[in-house]
Amino acid sequence: MSSWLHANGDRGTWPATWYAKGLTLPDPHPPLRGHADADLCIVGAGLTGLSAAIHAAQAGLSVTILEAQRVGWGASGRNGGQVGSGFNWSQRKLAAKLGPDKARALWTLAEDAKTLTRDLVATHAPEADWRPGILSACCTEAEFAAAREAAAWMAARHGTATEILDRDDMEARIGTRAYAGGVLDASGGYINPLAYALGLARACIDAGVTIHETSEVHRIAPGRVATAQGTVSARHILHATNGYAPHLTAKTAARVLPINNYIAVTEPLDAPPMANPVAVADSRFVVNYFWQTRDGRLLYGGGESYGKRFPRDIRARVRANIARVYPDLRDVPLTHAWGGTLAVTATRLPYLAELAPGVFATGGYSGHGLALSGLFGKVCVEAMQGERGRFDLLAGLPVPALPGGRWLGGWMAQAGMVWGGLVDRL
Repeated sequence: MSSWLHANGDRGTWPATWYAKGLTLPDPHPPLRGHADADLCIVGAGLTGLSAAIHAAQAGLSVTILEAQRVGWGASGRNGGQVGSGFNWSQRKLAAKLGPDKARALWTLAEDAKTLTRDLVATHAPEADWRPGILSACCTEAEFAAAREAAAWMAARHGTATEILDRDDMEARIGTRAYAGGVLDASGGYINPLAYALGLARACIDAGVTIHETSEVHRIAPGRVATAQGTVSARHILHATNGYAPHLTAKTAARVLPINNYIAVTEPLDAPPMANPVAVADSRFVVNYFWQTRDGRLLYGGGESYGKRFPRDIRARVRANIARVYPDLRDVPLTHAWGGTLAVTATRLPYLAELAPGVFATGGYSGHGLALSGLFGKVCVEAMQGERGRFDLLAGLPVPALPGGRWLGGWMAQAGMVWGGLVDRL
């Protein structure tokens, strides 16, 4: 079951992503050996776990993190780097399904998540290089019309300020006529996520957190976490592995579905397409997302698969998507290419729960993890201290078990996503 961790190599080392280029990678933290005690044991040293550890340590708790690979090794250090607004559901859909009051409270939380991310970057990882601007690009005129109307709805109800770009504006802004239009959100941003994760890890160490790497957890039970070489006894436990080990808790495994996604980076371009760079995420079912680096490369994500193994030629998979948006770049050399495992849920809303007294789990961020993960880690710590308001609101999001149960559910959900991807291509 744990083969998502080991299916594609890189055991105990970070993959050769563009994000790692130029970073000083830290020495390994020792694996867990023997028995340890802590107030809080966190399984997974990604952004959720690292944020939870910082906030717990600041509150006076003793914290031990167990990481199967290296800090930030998974989706936290490999993702598209975009810090967007809201959840996978639009505010209008949240209001229609959950009621306007709850939807407004959730919007406040999503804004808090974005602010927290920006503040954590500034405080602990300035080298992650926060840059503002997320552009939601619409593939069709109908989608653009709906996006314009949705932006007006948000401005009227939540006071948001966005910029509407038609096809000509899009061409001037990002150098392509592939999109009918878009909505620019200057309150979002984009970063180097691996630099962010490593900065949070440094902050954890400074706060007295104990981190054990290459310490794969095999069992979580109330009050106790076990690896092959040791155990941790803890009053509180947080299962924060997202797509790499949802099987560790049964309710999480039934709701959090791992999938793979791919990113490639061009060589520095003689004529980079964006005169005033922003990050872009489009309206396809399988989202294409990209941004321009400071040295004129295009970092481009897109392409999906639902088995554990990455394709042999990741570059070819991403190149096909680049060519749809920037035909002139179809043959440009790609200096870096990598895959990673993220996780979705049946409703595409994140999963948060207290599975048993003192045992918490979160995951399934469905493409919004870079913004939401830090907040989810923080609200778990709040709940551990008896402050349950924000936790209970997020834990109340509708995230049912996958249709078909823990085993068949994954296959059924994957079939649906394959169909959505096919519709994109057609």
